[in-house]
Amino acid sequence: MGAMGCCKKVYEWVCNRKAYLIILSLQFGSAGMYLITMDALNKGMSHYVFVVYRNVIATLTLAPFAFFLERKVRPKMTPRIFSEIMAVAFVEIILDQCFTFLGMKLTSASFASAVMNSVPSITFVLAIIFRLERMKIKEIGCLAKVIGTVVSLGGAFLMTLYKGPVVNVTGSSSATHVGQPENVNDPTGSQWLFGACFLLIGCAGFSAFYILQAITLRKYPAEMSLATWICFVGALQSTAVTIFMERKDPHAWSLGLDSRLFASAYAGIVTSAIQFYVQGLVIKTTGPVFVTAFNPLRMIIVTALACILLSEKLHLGSIIGGVVVVIGLYLVVWGKAKEQKRMNLMPPSPEKDTLQGQMHLPVTVPRIGDCAENKADELVIIGDKTSHLEATRSSSAESQ
Repeated sequence: MGAMGCCKKVYEWVCNRKAYLIILSLQFGSAGMYLITMDALNKGMSHYVFVVYRNVIATLTLAPFAFFLERKVRPKMTPRIFSEIMAVAFVEIILDQCFTFLGMKLTSASFASAVMNSVPSITFVLAIIFRLERMKIKEIGCLAKVIGTVVSLGGAFLMTLYKGPVVNVTGSSSATHVGQPENVNDPTGSQWLFGACFLLIGCAGFSAFYILQAITLRKYPAEMSLATWICFVGALQSTAVTIFMERKDPHAWSLGLDSRLFASAYAGIVTSAIQFYVQGLVIKTTGPVFVTAFNPLRMIIVTALACILLSEKLHLGSIIGGVVVVIGLYLVVWGKAKEQKRMNLMPPSPEKDTLQGQMHLPVTVPRIGDCAENKADELVIIGDKTSHLEATRSSSAESQ
């Protein structure tokens, strides 16, 4: 009986925190993509070609499941929905992926993941503009989200701008990160500067992707089919870009049985097919701000794995910035949970429902004050002053 009760409590705990566990899993998968992709780019793979193969593999992975599993729930495709899908694919595939991987190629995986922590802040601002998030600063939950977003962004900038002394970790004191260009330690380098600018463009595209995905899901509530369309349209768009950018090097399209093929398959299946679909499910229930709030955790995972697996140097600024990011992340998640708990504990008021029903309830009442021989009744809408005046005028005209 004790074991059964314990299992039941664990099951309930997992069900109540399902969204958190799913997003945490996605962050680990995305962190692995950064490291594998960095290795492929360092071996000479074009980031444009990588984006094409990634989305082609994602489309082929998702299409069969989307076709059969969502056959009965998939809404009809319209020109307006398709145009929105094209916009979503453009900001995610072209602005986010192409510019992010270009910036990462000019800097490093850990630096790219650190700069991408500005995504939650940009997403929060865009969500307020598009009215996907409530902005009631007097509520403790909203205040926690605002403060947490600012703190997380501050921690990311701290990691980026302040390095500090090197912290001795096994293998990191004497070795250097094999995929890190020398100019990443020199903030005045031109490649580093261009890489940072490209990463910021990728951040803007990533934030816009979350917002547009949330809006499109309202009109096309089939998460797997939407993810398939995004990857397919994005593959076409990125192919056009790649043909133009790599027109002088046709050999850039070639792949070998090495990390280049593995990186394309991993990114296509894990961080495009699975992530687009799963995050669409979570966005429908929690909103885009909740999903992006976990992005700073990816930076910590990438930094730790790069230090252990790739012998990247770990600086004191990265440790302090990581702690600050975790504090800000906790504040955002706590504020979101506080808001959801408050909304769940607010029962609908019976008096309010009754009043709203009366405001649209047509009632026939006898007319008063007119001639005795006129027995016509007057149709009015209780609570609707405009309709009452119109009905009175109509009745007066008939009596005349």
